[in-house]
Amino acid sequence: MMPYYGYGFYYDPTYFLVLIGVIVTVLASARVNGTYAKYARVRSMTGMTGAQAAERILYQAGIRDVKIEHVRGNLTDHYDPSSRTVRLSDATYNSSSVAAVGVAAHECGHVLQHYEGYAPLKFRTALVPAANIGSKLGIPMILIGVLLGANSTLVTIGIWVFALAVLFQIVTLPVEFNASHRAVQILDRQGILAGEEVRQCRKVLNAAALTYVAAAAASILQLLRLVILFGGRDRRD
Repeated sequence: MMPYYGYGFYYDPTYFLVLIGVIVTVLASARVNGTYAKYARVRSMTGMTGAQAAERILYQAGIRDVKIEHVRGNLTDHYDPSSRTVRLSDATYNSSSVAAVGVAAHECGHVLQHYEGYAPLKFRTALVPAANIGSKLGIPMILIGVLLGANSTLVTIGIWVFALAVLFQIVTLPVEFNASHRAVQILDRQGILAGEEVRQCRKVLNAAALTYVAAAAASILQLLRLVILFGGRDRRD
């Protein structure tokens, strides 16, 4: 007997797991946007822009082969290890706010992780191809398996493939938290931010970290739902 297949795509009791994931994600997004907006209006005492702060951090670390570029968008900041480039968004590159300096330092934290061979970052990088496959093909494989008459092999493979994307989200957490921790320490130690500014920067980066926690939680809840719906299929047949 398969209690979910007849109506699993329209309504089932596990929808509350998806709803929880959506709520957590929306709350985390609102938190980071609100916190960033607040401290984006606070100018750092040094007057350094995000780009200047990044240049100084990398210079002090003895890193000379990483470029700093401007990229369009809002909070689209990232470090690209393949091209050794820190890309800072519109809200970060030319802004001298506490929030902008904090975000720029966070991306430099990823640079330091890369150059030091930080194990969680290496593991996450190795997972990227599998995670991309999992996020794009996991659920379609499950749906195809169901449409083909509950093909247990295809459904099971789909669940495991999707689990790779979930694993990537989980591994991302220590990478992001560590980059933020490095950023706050460096900004304080080098005097780029001082006193109350350091505390404000920490608030910005902690709020940003919550978005990764929310994404991981939502992915885990989705995986749990898939397992509940289809994981015990053979035992119910």
